Amino acid sequence: MTDFGINMFPTDKAINPMTLAKEAEDRDFESIWFPEHSHIPTSRETPWGLNPKAPPLPEEYWRTHDQFVALGMAGAVTSKIKLGTGITLVPQRDPIWLAKNVSTVDALTEGRFLFGIGYGWNKEELHHHGVKFTERRAVMRERILAMKELWANDEAEFHGDHVEFSSSWQWPKPTQKPHPPIILGGAAGPKTMKDIVEYCDGFMPISGRYDFAEQITTLKQMAADAGRDPESFDFGQFGTPPKAEIVDSLIEAGCNRIVFTLPPADADTVIPKLDQLSEFKDEYN
Repeated sequence: MTDFGINMFPTDKAINPMTLAKEAEDRDFESIWFPEHSHIPTSRETPWGLNPKAPPLPEEYWRTHDQFVALGMAGAVTSKIKLGTGITLVPQRDPIWLAKNVSTVDALTEGRFLFGIGYGWNKEELHHHGVKFTERRAVMRERILAMKELWANDEAEFHGDHVEFSSSWQWPKPTQKPHPPIILGGAAGPKTMKDIVEYCDGFMPISGRYDFAEQITTLKQMAADAGRDPESFDFGQFGTPPKAEIVDSLIEAGCNRIVFTLPPADADTVIPKLDQLSEFKDEYN
């Protein structure tokens, strides 16, 4: 069975995250995903998504709510829909606080959290957080490994090049064991695939950028070579167009989660689109 979710920037101009979550759950969507950007520097020179031909950046990138607050509010008014970060910019967040954010949402929603992560693409935004663009991969790796220590151990410590803390207590622990699924979203080059196999539980890129079937095959082989169960990985895609031929090809390739994107608009705009996506989804399940 294929799972279907929705993704939307939860902005101050858009439908309330709580309303959206309830409406999505009522229509039997498996998951709801909120992205994040802490801010967008006005002097930004980095092209959108590192694509020199990209159009100007839409305003939802700097108007979005904090994703963990929005997901927590969504979780409070729902009971079964899964709550995902799509994605969290791990290099831009303090790992000790982020570990608590993740475990708190997972604990309070009784194990419904999905931890989507990414390196970040906006050089200026990363710089404001004190992270060099060239070091973002190494920074994220250490922060994820450090968070795993905090989630798994009553007394945790970590000593690395980018994260350093002595023996410490931190609760709550996540409801899901050993932690919520860690799903990396990003361009699937060799470095990214290596990271997925080392410290992640799944991969969910954006639609239309690469041959996803080939990526799934490669990742499963890399996982097997590393001694991990290839069938334990989640494979999903953000921004999938609601077209049968596209969804059919993804399912055939081994994709187990399809995530549609909704516009960050008001309820009068979003709910009819949600209805259309729900009707499309129901043809599969």
